[in-house]
Amino acid sequence: MKYFFLSEGWTVARVWGTQGLWNINAWRRQPDIERLDLCLVEQGERLWLYRVESAVLMVEVCPQANEARESSIKHVMLKRLMDAEQVIARLCTSSVICQFNSPQN
Repeated sequence: MKYFFLSEGWTVARVWGTQGLWNINAWRRQPDIERLDLCLVEQGERLWLYRVESAVLMVEVCPQANEARESSIKHVMLKRLMDAEQVIARLCTSSVICQFNSPQN
């Protein structure tokens, strides 16, 4: 597994795998990308932890529609995804918040 932190209000756009730009038809599925219930808080900004499958090499992220109007940055390429040890080291040096989702009745 690989990981990255993504600022609240941003979303995943395109994904690159071991064979180039992720092709849903070739892989027959979307890439496995999941936002976990853990975030860092730095200077009042929440950075959510995402988990991606090992086949993912690079992720393009961009602000969501309402954030895009306020930001001069249109997209960012994440080329160095983190391993579990790097995530733990980062969490140990930051203010961390866990969000627990209560089960639906």
